[in-house]
Amino acid sequence: MASRYSMWSVFRNGLSGQQHWDRVWRDPEPASHYDVVIVGGGLHGLATAYYLKKMHGIRRVAVLEKGWIGGGNAGRNTTIVRSNYRLPGNREFYEHSLSLWENLSHELNYNVMFSQRGHVTVLHSPGAIDTFSRTYNTLRMTGSDGEFWDLDTLKKNIPHLNYAADARFPIYGATVQPRAGTARHDAVVWGYARAADALGVDLIQNCEVTGITRDADRIASLQTSRGVITGDKTAFAVAGHTSQLWHMAGLGGLPIESHKLQAFVSEPLKPLLDHVVAFSVGGGLFYVSQSDKGGMVFGGDLDWYKSYAQRGNLPMVQNVAECATALLPCLGRVRLLRHWAGVMDMSMDGSFFICKTPLSNLYLNAGWNYGGFKASPASGWYFADLIANDRPHDVIRHHDLQRFARGYIIDERGAGADPKLHG
Repeated sequence: MASRYSMWSVFRNGLSGQQHWDRVWRDPEPASHYDVVIVGGGLHGLATAYYLKKMHGIRRVAVLEKGWIGGGNAGRNTTIVRSNYRLPGNREFYEHSLSLWENLSHELNYNVMFSQRGHVTVLHSPGAIDTFSRTYNTLRMTGSDGEFWDLDTLKKNIPHLNYAADARFPIYGATVQPRAGTARHDAVVWGYARAADALGVDLIQNCEVTGITRDADRIASLQTSRGVITGDKTAFAVAGHTSQLWHMAGLGGLPIESHKLQAFVSEPLKPLLDHVVAFSVGGGLFYVSQSDKGGMVFGGDLDWYKSYAQRGNLPMVQNVAECATALLPCLGRVRLLRHWAGVMDMSMDGSFFICKTPLSNLYLNAGWNYGGFKASPASGWYFADLIANDRPHDVIRHHDLQRFARGYIIDERGAGADPKLHG
């Protein structure tokens, strides 16, 4: 069991030259059989394992990660946390997630650096004001927080946006969720990994699933780079690589496309931006915040071709840079430090899947689009509930693979059946 972090433990280990800290988590050899095997050692897999142990008492749980813990999308995002969703199912899910975020550092005994600096959506037309006011009124009517800032209030809070009368995207005001903000993605990974390990979860790194054996309508075993592993129940939480495992299981196609989403960070600057700022207009998408190290962390749209690459490309650098300078002209001479990409599993309606599958002991967590990081706590909570009880919680009952056949489309943006458009 890992020792509990406290001010006293930091002081005591400082006196001893930092020589006596426990391992943050173990590096166990895989057992041959588990009650639940979770494929995917990102935030969703780790959170699921943690809640399976903590809330449901599942005894033998393993997380299989083909690389290292935190080496996938968990460390390749812009760290934004918010719950400003409107549609039934999404509304309750993301609000639950935000509530979990608010106590997560205490829950995990690990500082995830959750900063509730507010999420500001800049609006560029009267029509945008009407549309977003409807969403934010829904937030207020369902017990959450939402505000409308007129132009004067916005100027007072964020004075360096492009308020010029002839701006490319003239600004009319903004909607704001004050409880939203950012968290340190690495810290969240480490916190969930440490907490799950302390409860007895086996975190098996460098363990790639290379094949799946079925026994009729069940997963019989997983062939991995570290041997054959069996489980009473198997769960997939592998984001953009879901389709590959789905095919390994002989299940055909999924309503998912894998695209890469690039993110960027600038050189460090003095304090400039106290909020998360986002806009979506004219086919463009942009969001930006400032990290604790001073870098401007920002991103935009997906690359519009399907890819498993975790690297950027110059056309999207230009696209996002144009959005950045249109909204914040003061960034025009700032140097880009680095950029990268995560592999996004984009669903046809822009909403996720947490559901049972055609195989009786296989469970699916996928289709996170742009929402994966902010959803991590609730994703693990509801996925663990599904696996343990073998039925979906009422909040996620429509987030299954059959919703398209039923005509139940959960399309927040109203973009239609095109996974590239659900920003």
